[in-house]
Amino acid sequence: MYDSVQELLDRKVEQYNQPSFIEKDPISIPHRFSRKQDIEIMGFWAAVLAWGQRPVILKKASELVELMDGAPYDFVLNHQESDLKRFLAFKHRTFNATDTLYFLHFFHTYYQQHETLEDAFVPFHLSTEAGPCELGHQERDGFAPGSEGAFLTAFHNRFCDDPFFPERTRKHVSSPDRNSSCKRLNMFLRWMVRHDDRGVDFGLWNRITPAQLVIPIDVHVGRVARKLGLLNRPQTDWKAALELTKTLKQFDPTDPVKYDFALFGLGVEGEM
Repeated sequence: MYDSVQELLDRKVEQYNQPSFIEKDPISIPHRFSRKQDIEIMGFWAAVLAWGQRPVILKKASELVELMDGAPYDFVLNHQESDLKRFLAFKHRTFNATDTLYFLHFFHTYYQQHETLEDAFVPFHLSTEAGPCELGHQERDGFAPGSEGAFLTAFHNRFCDDPFFPERTRKHVSSPDRNSSCKRLNMFLRWMVRHDDRGVDFGLWNRITPAQLVIPIDVHVGRVARKLGLLNRPQTDWKAALELTKTLKQFDPTDPVKYDFALFGLGVEGEM
């Protein structure tokens, strides 16, 4: 039916990278908003909560939106301490009230100083007018040139560098330094960075390019990739994410993570 694996993947990208994909996916949560900061806040939070059954993920993320009075950015900037009591009962799997309150604290302090969450992922100073990060030509903040994990490491370090940071919350914000696949953060970056005319990913950020992204890999994507001969590593970890991304760059070096639509669809929808 297909002449090559690339043809299969390209056709599945066409099939799944469509507005109809949005409704049942966690990306539907930030799609409720038009304000950049609302999209960033709820996109990040929906991505972090994205494990387990998708209907439950959507329900819990929607609950957070309601707790923030339907206006996440306004709430994180202007809430009173008494407003936080309503979050004490929030829980999703191992994500509990302690984690929730720290997320609110982080957003509150962060957005008082920054216009966009993109700044937190850039591992060295760039002005808002600057172009894409040239990680292959820079070595700042301890990142080696060409490090694919620099954006995630930068964010992890910034997110955790706070006197109020609870150590238990670290497990919800993964890092390549721990050899995590960083699936949920890579998915969030896909949402924020990728841009095309399909209306699924937002493409709000421009200091990180699609070519610098790493494929979000989980057990479903890893299983499909191995069946198709795209991935040899048996573990589903950071090294596997890099290996798969390198393979996919042979098909599209400027936008390898577009194949997340294909691999996810083939796996979760039961086609492979």
